[in-house]
Amino acid sequence: MSVVPMIELWRGGRLEGVHMGHAVICGPGGQITEAWGDPAAAIFPRSSCKMIQALPLLESGAAGAAGLTDAQLALACASHQGAEIHTTAVKTWLKGLGMGERDLRCGAHMPFDPTARDALYRYHGRPCQLHNNCSGKHAGFLTLNQHLKGGAEYVEPDHPVQRAVLAATEEVAGETSPGFGIDGCSAPNFALSLHGLGRAMAFFANAPETGSVRDAAAHRLVRSMTAHPELVAGEGRACTELMRAMGGRVAVKTGAEAVFIAIAPEKGIGIALKVMDGATRASEAAITALLVRTGLLDAAHPLVAKYLTGPQKNWRGIVTGGLRLAPGFA
Repeated sequence: MSVVPMIELWRGGRLEGVHMGHAVICGPGGQITEAWGDPAAAIFPRSSCKMIQALPLLESGAAGAAGLTDAQLALACASHQGAEIHTTAVKTWLKGLGMGERDLRCGAHMPFDPTARDALYRYHGRPCQLHNNCSGKHAGFLTLNQHLKGGAEYVEPDHPVQRAVLAATEEVAGETSPGFGIDGCSAPNFALSLHGLGRAMAFFANAPETGSVRDAAAHRLVRSMTAHPELVAGEGRACTELMRAMGGRVAVKTGAEAVFIAIAPEKGIGIALKVMDGATRASEAAITALLVRTGLLDAAHPLVAKYLTGPQKNWRGIVTGGLRLAPGFA
C-alpha cells in the first residue's frame, strides 16, 4: 500500500491541505492489529527510538554501576527543550562521571525553552551542548562508553557504543536495519520499517519487570519516561502533556520529521506513525487520534482539542479553520 491521507486542514469551508503518511498498531507478539498506509515503508525513527538507544546502557550494567536514577534514564530518552531543569541535570550527571560538556558530541543549539533562550539573549550568552535537546541521550552514551572503555568519538557508526545500539535496534524490531543516516545530534540513526518500529514499541509495552535483563531494562525505561514527563520534553510540549493527561499509563515520544510512537503497557500495544511531509502539527494530531481510538486518552480531554479537533486561529485570534481526521484514518 502507498501513503494514505491522515490529517486534513480546512479553511473557509474548503479542504486546503492533506497530510499523508503511515501508521501501525502492534499487539503483544509484535503482530499488526491495525494499519494505515504501508507497514513495510522504511523510515528513520529519529528521536522516537531513544528508549531503544538506551537499552545497552542498562543491559551492559553501566547504568547500575553509575547509580543512574529514573530521572536520568528519562533524560536518556528525552528530546528536551534546554530548560534549566534539563541542562542542570545533564551537567550534574556528567560531573558524576568525571566529565563535562566538552565530552559531548551532540553539538550546540539555542534552547527551545523560552525562559532559557531569553536569558541567553539578555546576557549575550551562547548556547552550549547542554542545551542540545539530545544531551541526555548523549550523557547516556558517555556512561555506556566509560563502562566499555571505548574511544572518545562515541558517535562513530563503528564505535562499540553504536554497534551495541544497532544490535539492540535490530533485535527488538525483529528485522535487519537497511542502513543509517546521521541524526541532528551526530549519532547514527538506524532505519527500520514502520512495522519494525511498532514491533519494538510493543516489546517495550509487554516487557515485565521480573523478566530477562532486556525485559527489566525496557520496563524501567518506560517507567522512567512516564514518571518524569517533564524531563522527556518540557512544558507545553506534546510528549509531556500527553503523558501527564494519561496519568503515567502510556509513554509517548516524538521524532523529527513527524515520527511519533506510543507504548501502552496496560493494553500491551505499541503504536508507530510517520507523516511523510514532516509536519509536527500532523504527527501530534495523528498520535492524539490513535490514543483516543485505542481508549488510552479520553476524547473529551482538552488536549484532544489542542492537538486535533480545536480551531486554528490567526494572530488576531480569529478562527480561520481547523484540522480534521481524513476519512478512513483512526
